[in-house]
Amino acid sequence: MRRLLVLVSALVWVDTMLFAALTPLLPHFAHNLHLSKAGAGVLVGAYAAGALVGGLPGGVATAHLGARRAVLLGLTLMGLASLGFAFAHGFWPLIGARLLQGAASGFTWAGSFAWLLAAAPRERRGELIGTALGAAVFGALFGPVVGAVAALLGRAAVFTALAGLSVVLGVWTLRLDSIPPEPPSVSAVGRALRDSRFGAGLGLMALPALLWGVLSTLAPLRLSDAGWGAAAIGAVWLVGAALETAVSPLAGRALDRRGVALPIQVSLAAAAVLSVGLAFDPRPLVYVPILVAASGAYGALFTPAFALIAEGADRSGLPQGMAFGLMNAAWAAGALVGPAAGGAVADASGDVVPFAVAAALCATALAGVRRVRHRTTAVAVD
Repeated sequence: MRRLLVLVSALVWVDTMLFAALTPLLPHFAHNLHLSKAGAGVLVGAYAAGALVGGLPGGVATAHLGARRAVLLGLTLMGLASLGFAFAHGFWPLIGARLLQGAASGFTWAGSFAWLLAAAPRERRGELIGTALGAAVFGALFGPVVGAVAALLGRAAVFTALAGLSVVLGVWTLRLDSIPPEPPSVSAVGRALRDSRFGAGLGLMALPALLWGVLSTLAPLRLSDAGWGAAAIGAVWLVGAALETAVSPLAGRALDRRGVALPIQVSLAAAAVLSVGLAFDPRPLVYVPILVAASGAYGALFTPAFALIAEGADRSGLPQGMAFGLMNAAWAAGALVGPAAGGAVADASGDVVPFAVAAALCATALAGVRRVRHRTTAVAVD
Protein backbone atom coordinates (compact mmCIF):
# COMPACT_ATOMS: atom_id res chain seq x y z
CA MET A 1 0.00 0.00 0.00
CA ARG A 2 2.78 2.41 0.91
CA ARG A 3 4.69 1.83 -2.35
CA LEU A 4 1.53 2.45 -4.37
CA LEU A 5 0.75 5.62 -2.41
CA VAL A 6 4.26 6.95 -3.06
CA LEU A 7 3.92 6.18 -6.79
CA VAL A 8 0.51 7.86 -7.06
CA SER A 9 1.83 10.87 -5.14
CA ALA A 10 4.81 11.09 -7.50
CA LEU A 11 2.60 10.82 -10.58
CA VAL A 12 0.23 13.61 -9.59
CA TRP A 13 3.09 15.74 -8.24
CA VAL A 14 4.86 15.71 -11.61
CA ASP A 15 1.62 16.25 -13.51
CA THR A 16 0.53 19.31 -11.52
CA MET A 17 4.07 20.63 -11.50
CA LEU A 18 3.97 20.72 -15.30
CA PHE A 19 0.58 22.43 -15.14
CA ALA A 20 1.84 25.21 -12.87
CA ALA A 21 5.33 25.67 -14.31
CA LEU A 22 3.87 28.25 -16.67
CA THR A 23 3.13 30.69 -13.81
CA PRO A 24 6.45 32.61 -13.59
CA LEU A 25 6.97 32.28 -17.36
CA LEU A 26 3.60 33.87 -18.10
CA PRO A 27 4.78 37.52 -17.86
CA HIS A 28 7.66 36.66 -20.22
CA PHE A 29 5.32 35.07 -22.78
CA ALA A 30 2.79 37.90 -22.39
CA HIS A 31 5.52 40.45 -23.13
CA ASN A 32 7.25 38.63 -25.99
CA LEU A 33 4.05 37.46 -27.67
CA HIS A 34 2.19 40.73 -26.99
CA LEU A 35 -0.63 38.99 -25.13
CA SER A 36 -3.45 40.75 -23.32
CA LYS A 37 -4.70 39.35 -20.01
CA ALA A 38 -7.35 37.52 -22.01
CA GLY A 39 -4.66 35.99 -24.24
CA ALA A 40 -2.64 35.00 -21.19
CA GLY A 41 -5.76 33.38 -19.76
CA VAL A 42 -6.18 31.34 -22.95
CA LEU A 43 -2.60 30.09 -22.64
CA VAL A 44 -3.14 29.12 -19.00
CA GLY A 45 -6.49 27.51 -19.81
CA ALA A 46 -5.16 25.41 -22.71
CA TYR A 47 -3.99 22.77 -20.23
CA ALA A 48 -7.53 22.52 -18.85
CA ALA A 49 -8.94 22.26 -22.37
CA GLY A 50 -6.65 19.27 -22.95
CA ALA A 51 -7.76 17.72 -19.65
CA LEU A 52 -11.39 18.21 -20.68
CA VAL A 53 -10.70 16.34 -23.93
CA GLY A 54 -8.70 13.60 -22.20
CA GLY A 55 -10.83 13.20 -19.05
CA LEU A 56 -13.47 10.76 -20.27
CA PRO A 57 -11.08 8.80 -22.57
CA GLY A 58 -8.79 8.44 -19.56
CA GLY A 59 -11.62 6.98 -17.52
CA VAL A 60 -12.65 4.62 -20.32
CA ALA A 61 -9.03 3.51 -20.78
CA THR A 62 -8.74 2.77 -17.07
CA ALA A 63 -11.93 0.72 -17.12
CA HIS A 64 -11.10 -1.20 -20.32
CA LEU A 65 -7.31 -1.55 -20.11
CA GLY A 66 -6.65 -1.43 -16.37
CA ALA A 67 -5.09 1.27 -14.23
CA ARG A 68 -1.45 0.52 -15.03
CA ARG A 69 -1.86 0.71 -18.80
CA ALA A 70 -3.84 3.95 -18.50
CA VAL A 71 -1.06 5.46 -16.39
CA LEU A 72 1.60 4.34 -18.88
CA LEU A 73 -0.36 5.88 -21.75
CA GLY A 74 -0.64 9.13 -19.81
CA LEU A 75 3.09 9.15 -19.06
CA THR A 76 3.86 8.68 -22.76
CA LEU A 77 1.75 11.71 -23.64
CA MET A 78 3.28 13.65 -20.75
CA GLY A 79 6.81 13.02 -22.04
CA LEU A 80 5.89 14.13 -25.57
CA ALA A 81 4.16 17.25 -24.22
CA SER A 82 7.20 18.16 -22.12
CA LEU A 83 9.45 17.92 -25.17
CA GLY A 84 6.97 20.04 -27.11
CA PHE A 85 6.94 22.73 -24.45
CA ALA A 86 10.75 22.63 -24.26
CA PHE A 87 11.18 23.66 -27.88
CA ALA A 88 7.90 25.42 -28.76
CA HIS A 89 8.10 29.01 -30.01
CA GLY A 90 5.09 31.13 -30.77
CA PHE A 91 1.60 31.24 -29.30
CA TRP A 92 0.00 28.29 -31.10
CA PRO A 93 2.85 25.78 -30.60
CA LEU A 94 2.77 26.62 -26.88
CA ILE A 95 -1.01 26.14 -26.89
CA GLY A 96 -0.54 22.73 -28.55
CA ALA A 97 2.01 21.60 -25.95
CA ARG A 98 -0.27 22.71 -23.11
CA LEU A 99 -3.24 20.89 -24.67
CA LEU A 100 -1.23 17.66 -24.84
CA GLN A 101 -0.07 18.08 -21.23
CA GLY A 102 -3.69 18.39 -20.15
CA ALA A 103 -4.83 15.37 -22.17
CA ALA A 104 -2.06 13.29 -20.55
CA SER A 105 -3.36 14.21 -17.10
CA GLY A 106 -6.75 12.69 -17.92
CA PHE A 107 -5.09 9.25 -18.18
CA THR A 108 -2.61 9.52 -15.29
CA TRP A 109 -5.15 10.83 -12.77
CA ALA A 110 -7.95 8.39 -13.63
CA GLY A 111 -5.59 5.42 -13.62
CA SER A 112 -3.60 6.34 -10.52
CA PHE A 113 -6.54 7.20 -8.26
CA ALA A 114 -8.62 4.21 -9.36
CA TRP A 115 -5.57 2.07 -8.56
CA LEU A 116 -5.12 3.70 -5.13
CA LEU A 117 -8.77 3.43 -4.08
CA ALA A 118 -9.01 -0.20 -5.19
CA ALA A 119 -6.16 -1.05 -2.80
CA ALA A 120 -7.13 1.33 0.05
CA PRO A 121 -9.01 0.25 3.19
CA ARG A 122 -12.33 2.09 3.16
CA GLU A 123 -11.77 3.63 6.60
CA ARG A 124 -8.51 5.25 5.41
CA ARG A 125 -9.71 6.63 2.08
CA GLY A 126 -9.82 10.22 3.23
CA GLU A 127 -6.32 10.11 4.66
CA LEU A 128 -4.83 8.46 1.55
CA ILE A 129 -6.65 10.80 -0.84
CA GLY A 130 -5.51 13.76 1.25
CA THR A 131 -1.90 12.58 1.20
CA ALA A 132 -1.90 12.11 -2.58
CA LEU A 133 -3.65 15.44 -3.09
CA GLY A 134 -1.10 17.08 -0.81
CA ALA A 135 1.54 15.89 -3.25
CA ALA A 136 -0.57 17.16 -6.17
CA VAL A 137 -1.02 20.58 -4.62
CA PHE A 138 2.67 20.68 -3.75
CA GLY A 139 3.36 20.01 -7.42
CA ALA A 140 0.97 22.80 -8.43
CA LEU A 141 2.68 25.21 -6.07
CA PHE A 142 6.21 23.92 -6.72
CA GLY A 143 5.68 24.13 -10.48
CA PRO A 144 6.37 27.88 -10.54
CA VAL A 145 9.77 27.15 -9.00
CA VAL A 146 10.47 24.87 -11.97
CA GLY A 147 9.25 27.63 -14.25
CA ALA A 148 11.59 30.09 -12.54
CA VAL A 149 14.51 27.69 -13.05
CA ALA A 150 13.48 27.36 -16.70
CA ALA A 151 13.51 31.15 -16.99
CA LEU A 152 17.10 31.16 -15.72
CA LEU A 153 18.52 28.06 -17.43
CA GLY A 154 16.30 27.86 -20.50
CA ARG A 155 13.13 25.91 -21.21
CA ALA A 156 14.87 23.33 -23.40
CA ALA A 157 17.09 21.94 -20.64
CA VAL A 158 14.49 21.92 -17.87
CA PHE A 159 11.55 20.47 -19.80
CA THR A 160 13.70 17.88 -21.57
CA ALA A 161 14.74 16.68 -18.11
CA LEU A 162 11.08 16.48 -17.12
CA ALA A 163 10.39 14.38 -20.22
CA GLY A 164 13.07 11.99 -18.97
CA LEU A 165 11.34 11.89 -15.58
CA SER A 166 8.22 10.49 -17.26
CA VAL A 167 10.33 7.52 -18.44
CA VAL A 168 11.53 6.90 -14.87
CA LEU A 169 7.95 6.96 -13.60
CA GLY A 170 6.94 4.54 -16.36
CA VAL A 171 9.56 2.00 -15.25
CA TRP A 172 8.39 2.41 -11.65
CA THR A 173 4.76 1.85 -12.72
CA LEU A 174 5.67 -1.43 -14.41
CA ARG A 175 7.14 -2.76 -11.17
CA LEU A 176 3.82 -2.69 -9.27
CA ASP A 177 0.86 -5.05 -9.63
CA SER A 178 -2.15 -3.43 -11.28
CA ILE A 179 -5.88 -3.91 -10.70
CA PRO A 180 -8.05 -5.82 -13.20
CA PRO A 181 -10.09 -3.84 -15.73
CA GLU A 182 -13.71 -2.99 -14.85
CA PRO A 183 -15.90 -2.72 -17.98
CA PRO A 184 -17.78 0.60 -17.90
CA SER A 185 -21.56 0.69 -17.74
CA VAL A 186 -23.66 3.44 -19.33
CA SER A 187 -26.43 2.79 -16.80
CA ALA A 188 -23.94 3.17 -13.93
CA VAL A 189 -22.84 6.53 -15.33
CA GLY A 190 -26.48 7.64 -15.36
CA ARG A 191 -27.02 6.46 -11.78
CA ALA A 192 -23.86 8.27 -10.63
CA LEU A 193 -24.88 11.53 -12.27
CA ARG A 194 -28.23 11.31 -10.47
CA ASP A 195 -26.55 10.60 -7.12
CA SER A 196 -26.51 13.71 -4.91
CA ARG A 197 -23.08 13.06 -3.39
CA PHE A 198 -21.46 12.30 -6.74
CA GLY A 199 -22.95 15.44 -8.29
CA ALA A 200 -21.88 17.54 -5.31
CA GLY A 201 -18.36 16.16 -5.64
CA LEU A 202 -18.17 17.13 -9.31
CA GLY A 203 -19.39 20.65 -8.51
CA LEU A 204 -16.95 20.95 -5.64
CA MET A 205 -14.14 19.80 -7.92
CA ALA A 206 -14.95 22.43 -10.54
CA LEU A 207 -15.12 25.35 -8.08
CA PRO A 208 -11.54 25.34 -6.72
CA ALA A 209 -10.25 24.63 -10.24
CA LEU A 210 -11.98 27.82 -11.39
CA LEU A 211 -10.61 29.76 -8.42
CA TRP A 212 -7.10 28.44 -9.08
CA GLY A 213 -7.41 29.46 -12.72
CA VAL A 214 -8.23 33.05 -11.81
CA LEU A 215 -5.44 33.18 -9.23
CA SER A 216 -2.75 31.63 -11.44
CA THR A 217 -3.56 34.03 -14.28
CA LEU A 218 -3.91 37.34 -12.46
CA ALA A 219 -1.53 37.01 -9.50
CA PRO A 220 1.72 36.51 -11.51
CA LEU A 221 0.85 39.45 -13.76
CA ARG A 222 0.03 41.58 -10.70
CA LEU A 223 3.38 40.78 -9.09
CA SER A 224 5.23 41.30 -12.37
CA ASP A 225 3.64 44.77 -12.69
CA ALA A 226 4.97 45.49 -9.19
CA GLY A 227 8.50 44.65 -10.35
CA TRP A 228 8.78 41.04 -9.14
CA GLY A 229 10.84 38.71 -11.35
CA ALA A 230 10.29 35.04 -12.21
CA ALA A 231 12.42 33.81 -9.28
CA ALA A 232 10.52 35.90 -6.75
CA ILE A 233 7.15 34.80 -8.12
CA GLY A 234 8.29 31.16 -7.99
CA ALA A 235 9.33 31.62 -4.34
CA VAL A 236 5.85 32.85 -3.44
CA TRP A 237 4.29 29.68 -4.84
CA LEU A 238 6.88 27.53 -3.05
CA VAL A 239 5.83 28.97 0.31
CA GLY A 240 2.24 28.18 -0.59
CA ALA A 241 3.32 24.65 -1.49
CA ALA A 242 4.69 24.04 1.98
CA LEU A 243 1.43 25.25 3.55
CA GLU A 244 -0.91 23.23 1.37
CA THR A 245 1.17 20.04 1.54
CA ALA A 246 0.72 20.13 5.31
CA VAL A 247 -2.99 21.00 5.16
CA SER A 248 -4.27 18.34 2.72
CA PRO A 249 -3.46 15.21 4.82
CA LEU A 250 -4.94 16.95 7.89
CA ALA A 251 -8.09 17.69 5.90
CA GLY A 252 -8.22 14.02 4.88
CA ARG A 253 -7.97 12.81 8.49
CA ALA A 254 -10.66 15.30 9.57
CA LEU A 255 -12.83 13.97 6.75
CA ASP A 256 -12.39 10.36 7.95
CA ARG A 257 -13.34 11.33 11.52
CA ARG A 258 -15.91 14.11 11.10
CA GLY A 259 -17.33 13.67 7.59
CA VAL A 260 -17.09 16.02 4.62
CA ALA A 261 -19.31 18.90 5.75
CA LEU A 262 -16.96 20.56 8.26
CA PRO A 263 -13.82 20.69 6.05
CA ILE A 264 -15.91 22.03 3.16
CA GLN A 265 -17.48 24.79 5.24
CA VAL A 266 -14.19 25.92 6.78
CA SER A 267 -12.43 25.99 3.40
CA LEU A 268 -15.26 27.84 1.65
CA ALA A 269 -15.49 30.47 4.39
CA ALA A 270 -11.73 31.08 4.28
CA ALA A 271 -11.71 31.15 0.47
CA ALA A 272 -14.49 33.75 0.38
CA VAL A 273 -12.77 36.08 2.85
CA LEU A 274 -9.35 35.77 1.20
CA SER A 275 -10.79 36.35 -2.28
CA VAL A 276 -12.22 39.63 -1.01
CA GLY A 277 -8.73 40.51 0.25
CA LEU A 278 -7.26 39.87 -3.19
CA ALA A 279 -9.99 41.97 -4.81
CA PHE A 280 -8.85 45.04 -2.88
CA ASP A 281 -5.46 44.77 -4.67
CA PRO A 282 -3.24 45.74 -1.71
CA ARG A 283 0.51 46.41 -1.83
CA PRO A 284 2.67 43.33 -2.62
CA LEU A 285 3.81 42.81 0.99
CA VAL A 286 0.15 42.41 1.97
CA TYR A 287 -0.99 40.83 -1.30
CA VAL A 288 1.51 37.95 -1.11
CA PRO A 289 0.43 36.54 2.31
CA ILE A 290 -3.22 36.74 1.21
CA LEU A 291 -2.29 34.98 -2.06
CA VAL A 292 -0.53 32.15 -0.20
CA ALA A 293 -3.40 31.69 2.23
CA ALA A 294 -5.97 31.78 -0.58
CA SER A 295 -4.13 29.11 -2.54
CA GLY A 296 -4.26 26.90 0.56
CA ALA A 297 -7.97 27.50 1.10
CA TYR A 298 -8.76 26.78 -2.54
CA GLY A 299 -6.66 23.61 -2.58
CA ALA A 300 -8.23 22.25 0.62
CA LEU A 301 -11.53 21.83 -1.24
CA PHE A 302 -10.15 19.12 -3.50
CA THR A 303 -9.88 16.43 -0.78
CA PRO A 304 -13.59 16.37 0.19
CA ALA A 305 -14.51 16.62 -3.50
CA PHE A 306 -12.52 13.43 -4.21
CA ALA A 307 -14.15 11.68 -1.27
CA LEU A 308 -17.67 12.59 -2.40
CA ILE A 309 -16.95 11.39 -5.94
CA ALA A 310 -15.50 8.08 -4.70
CA GLU A 311 -18.44 7.47 -2.35
CA GLY A 312 -21.01 8.38 -4.99
CA ALA A 313 -19.33 6.02 -7.45
CA ASP A 314 -19.48 3.19 -4.92
CA ARG A 315 -23.17 3.80 -4.25
CA SER A 316 -23.92 3.85 -7.99
CA GLY A 317 -21.80 0.85 -8.97
CA LEU A 318 -19.63 3.04 -11.22
CA PRO A 319 -16.01 1.87 -11.71
CA GLN A 320 -13.62 4.28 -10.01
CA GLY A 321 -11.68 4.77 -13.24
CA MET A 322 -14.80 6.11 -14.94
CA ALA A 323 -15.62 8.18 -11.87
CA PHE A 324 -12.26 9.89 -11.98
CA GLY A 325 -12.58 10.39 -15.71
CA LEU A 326 -15.74 12.40 -15.02
CA MET A 327 -13.90 14.13 -12.18
CA ASN A 328 -11.14 15.19 -14.60
CA ALA A 329 -13.77 16.65 -16.91
CA ALA A 330 -15.31 18.61 -14.02
CA TRP A 331 -11.92 19.91 -12.92
CA ALA A 332 -11.04 20.83 -16.49
CA ALA A 333 -14.28 22.76 -16.99
CA GLY A 334 -13.50 24.94 -13.97
CA ALA A 335 -9.83 25.31 -14.85
CA LEU A 336 -10.75 26.32 -18.41
CA VAL A 337 -13.38 28.91 -17.47
CA GLY A 338 -11.37 30.45 -14.62
CA PRO A 339 -8.32 31.73 -16.54
CA ALA A 340 -10.19 32.62 -19.73
CA ALA A 341 -13.07 34.46 -18.04
CA GLY A 342 -10.87 35.92 -15.30
CA GLY A 343 -8.38 37.29 -17.81
CA ALA A 344 -11.09 38.70 -20.09
CA VAL A 345 -12.95 40.39 -17.22
CA ALA A 346 -9.69 41.76 -15.79
CA ASP A 347 -8.87 43.27 -19.19
CA ALA A 348 -12.19 45.09 -19.17
CA SER A 349 -12.50 46.12 -15.52
CA GLY A 350 -9.30 45.34 -13.61
CA ASP A 351 -8.60 42.55 -11.12
CA VAL A 352 -11.24 43.61 -8.58
CA VAL A 353 -14.26 42.08 -10.35
CA PRO A 354 -12.83 38.56 -10.97
CA PHE A 355 -11.82 38.14 -7.33
CA ALA A 356 -15.12 39.63 -6.12
CA VAL A 357 -16.96 37.08 -8.26
CA ALA A 358 -14.73 34.33 -6.81
CA ALA A 359 -15.69 35.45 -3.30
CA ALA A 360 -19.38 35.46 -4.24
CA LEU A 361 -19.16 31.92 -5.65
CA CYS A 362 -17.54 30.67 -2.43
CA ALA A 363 -20.14 32.40 -0.28
CA THR A 364 -22.98 30.97 -2.38
CA ALA A 365 -21.53 27.46 -2.16
CA LEU A 366 -21.11 27.84 1.61
CA ALA A 367 -24.74 28.89 2.00
CA GLY A 368 -25.81 25.87 -0.06
CA VAL A 369 -23.76 23.44 2.03
CA ARG A 370 -25.12 24.87 5.28
CA ARG A 371 -28.68 24.64 3.97
CA VAL A 372 -28.25 21.00 2.94
CA ARG A 373 -26.57 20.12 6.23
CA HIS A 374 -29.36 21.78 8.21
CA ARG A 375 -32.01 19.92 6.19
CA THR A 376 -30.16 16.61 6.65
CA THR A 377 -29.86 17.17 10.40
CA ALA A 378 -33.56 18.02 10.68
CA VAL A 379 -34.52 14.83 8.82
CA ALA A 380 -32.23 12.75 11.07
CA VAL A 381 -33.82 14.26 14.21
CA ASP A 382 -37.33 13.58 12.87
